[in-house]
Parts: sequence; structure tokens; C-alpha cells
Amino acid sequence: MADRVIPLPTAGRRRLPHAAAPASACGDSGQDCGAPAAAGDLPQAVWDKVKSHPCYSVEAHHFFARMHVAVAPRCNIQCNYCNRKYDCANESRPGVVSERLTPEQAERKAVAVAARLPQLSVIGIAGPGDALANAAATFETCDRIAARLPDVALCLSTNGLALGEHVAAIKARNISHVTVTLNALDPEIAARIYAWIVVDRKRRSGVDAARLLIERQLDGLKAAVAAGLLVKVNSVMIPGINDAHLREVNAEVRRHGAFLHNIMPLISDPAHGTHFGLSGQRGPSPQELKSLQDAVSGGANLMKHCRQCRADAVGLLGEDRREEFSLDRIEEIPAGAPGSREAYREFVERERDHRRTAADRASAALRTAALDRSLLVAVCTKGSGRVNQHFGHASEFQIFEARRDGVRLVGHRRAQHYCQGGDGDDDALAQTIAALDGIGLVLCAKIGACPKERLAAAGIRAIDDYAFDYIETAVAALFKAETARDLAASEIA
Repeated sequence: MADRVIPLPTAGRRRLPHAAAPASACGDSGQDCGAPAAAGDLPQAVWDKVKSHPCYSVEAHHFFARMHVAVAPRCNIQCNYCNRKYDCANESRPGVVSERLTPEQAERKAVAVAARLPQLSVIGIAGPGDALANAAATFETCDRIAARLPDVALCLSTNGLALGEHVAAIKARNISHVTVTLNALDPEIAARIYAWIVVDRKRRSGVDAARLLIERQLDGLKAAVAAGLLVKVNSVMIPGINDAHLREVNAEVRRHGAFLHNIMPLISDPAHGTHFGLSGQRGPSPQELKSLQDAVSGGANLMKHCRQCRADAVGLLGEDRREEFSLDRIEEIPAGAPGSREAYREFVERERDHRRTAADRASAALRTAALDRSLLVAVCTKGSGRVNQHFGHASEFQIFEARRDGVRLVGHRRAQHYCQGGDGDDDALAQTIAALDGIGLVLCAKIGACPKERLAAAGIRAIDDYAFDYIETAVAALFKAETARDLAASEIA
């Protein structure tokens, strides 16, 4: 199932009958399965799970928020890219938390967040260790939250070592989404990624341990898919170790019926204290990551909007509001209006209809573009799928690729806030310019003269002519204008 592009889905479309389709089915149109899908392309039960999950739907991540509750501190494997430090408030990576919670504390915190954030649609357990290495705490937490917030979806992340033995318990609790980290199928490669695993209370290492881990991961994946769970597979791209091998992993992920494959870049920094960070193993460049994603296009559907979130993240993808909801503050948080989540979801359904209409127009316009080429555009957005953020306030840029056949999200680049208390931070701007390497256009709601000039000097044009437009329509209009200009320039030449 290849990556596909706009038009976007709308909940109001007539849904086609797909009663016999497998739970892993993902349609070939739209953009709603992390990579693709529209309402009519999916079985009703699958669409209901996808449409408001920000990790499983690239369209939903513009509107819906997730919350991770850190009730799983222990892990049964040691990855060479992981160091589960605590109280690292300024770090944004998996395995990091500022507060470890008991199930009771997680319940109280979840209720407080739900009362304040109408966007909240998913609560997950993603660590800081492995959810199923802490199965008792994980399941008690899910039971507590399900009783208090029945309209919020539950999900968990696991390395897969113990997945097979817990599939029945997961399904019994209506935990609808499971993410499995699978970095290799070749034990020789896997042995370079994992220091050890623990099975039957015994620590094992080397190629034999890696082989056992892979067998259990694949058995767990099969069992989860067979049980009707929506499964996403995460793989960490490690240059020189598994980067070429991930093509095989992607094919296997598709063969086993996983819903999505998320190929993530290795985060490697000596300051994090990981084995890879301390040994000098580099992470991939954005261009290398995109090249690999392009190479596996046509295999398992890809998730390209992942932010590699902390194990205690709260809010929309790309933002983290966890500090607002620390345990010592949640009692002070005022509740939202009764029914605010229901009202917000009704708003999203209406907005989806509007975006669908706008996307259809954009799709038609793209087909008449003067040239057929690829154009990468960085977009400043704070949600709702619009160009609605000031350049100076952006902490990340969403990267879209436009061609005649559509507009697709291909990733994101992290940045530093340029505006600091009304003043511009030159060092932050220099870091942002470096982060935008290879991208010549930025769409934002507004930008000051000084940063605009600095960007121009670096070969980057910042444009605020499309402020508050839908991203796809803005990128499509910009693509048409740019290709027309390029054609005119070539004819003059």
C-alpha cells in the first residue's frame, strides 16, 4: 500500500461496506492512516479507532492530543540507544520522565488533564521502561482510566518481548492500539542494537538472545493482529547498522498485517549517556531518513509525523504541556465546561468537512501546475491543519512535499524559539537555519523583517501570504506559483 496524498477524509462521507476486511486494512486514498486512508476506505470499526488517534492518523494529529502516563519504570531489555534517566525536564526523547506515577496517581492525573484539554483523545503507557515488563501496573492503570474516561482510547508501547503472553489481557481491556518496537530481523544486526534481554529472570546477551527477542516480537505481532488490535511498528534507523536492513523489516511488517510502520531517526547525543551516544554512533540526517522512507514507498504504510515523545508527554504532537499537569498542580486545575470533549469532537467533524472541500480544490489545482517536480516546504503551525503560527514562536517545522499528484507530510524539523520576550535570539535563528538545510521555502502566519532577511541570506524564503489557510491548500498554491515562475525563467533563458 503506497503512500498516498490529499484529498483528506471526512467523517461525513458515506462509508463503504468492508465487513470482510482485516483490521490491518488501510485504504489507498486520503491521508488518514498515519500515511493514508479515508473513512470510506476502512472498515467502520477501524475508522472509529483511527480518526481521533494522533499517532495513527496524520490528519488527526492536527486536532487531537495524547497523554502518556509513566507507570512502567522497569524494562526487560537494554537498547544501546536508551538511557532511562529521570527528571530530565529539558529533554524530549522516549524513556525520559519527570515523574513516575502509581496507577492511582495516573488515574487522578488523567482525569485532571481530560477536564482541561478537550482535545484529549488517547492515553497511553510508553514507559519509561516497557509497558508489559510492568504488566500489573499497566493493566491496573488502564482499568482505572477506562472506568473514569470511557470515551478516551487506551494504547501501550512495548518492545515485544512479552507481548505474546499478554495479548488476551490487552484485548480484554479494550486497549485498542499497540506499538511494537522492531529494529531488525537479522540476529547479527539485532545483537549490535541490544545489550541484553531478560527472559525467565535470566539476563541473556549476544546473537542467541537477539534471535529469541526477534522470534517473540514476531509471534507477538502475529497474535496482536489476529486478535484485531491496531498495531504500529516502530523501528529506529541507525546508520551503518540497520539502515539498509529496514527495507526488509518494512516488507515483513506489511506481511504480518501491521497497520503502520514508523521509521524513526536514532537520537544520539553523548549528553544522554546512551551506549550509542558515548561511542560516537551518529543518527541519520533528515535527508537520509527521507531517502529510506521513499525507498520503501509501496510497502507497509509509513507514519511520518512521529515526534519521538517523552514517556510523560501531554498535548498535541509537537507540543508538550506536561509541566502544567504535574502532581503538585493538578488539584488547582479548573475543570472545563461539561461536555467540552464532545463539543470539540463535533467541531473537528465539521472542520474535516471543510478541509475535505479545500483539499479537493487543491488537488485539482495541482494537476494543472506548470511543471511536475518536487517541492519541499516548511510550515509553521500550532494545530488545526492551518498555517497559523508566527515564525518566531515555532519550536518545530512540519515539512510537506508537493508534486502534481498531491501534497504529503514527509516529516518535521525541530527548532529553537526565535522570539524571546519580544527580542530575537540570533543563536536560535542560526540553529533554525541549520535545521532547515535543504528546504528553501517557509510558510508562516507572520514573520519580522530581520529574521526574514537572515533567512533570505541563507537561501530560504519566508512567506506569510497564506496566513491561516489550510496547509495543503497553501502549499498547493505555492507550488503552482513556484513552478509557473520556474517555467517562465527557463523560457527566458
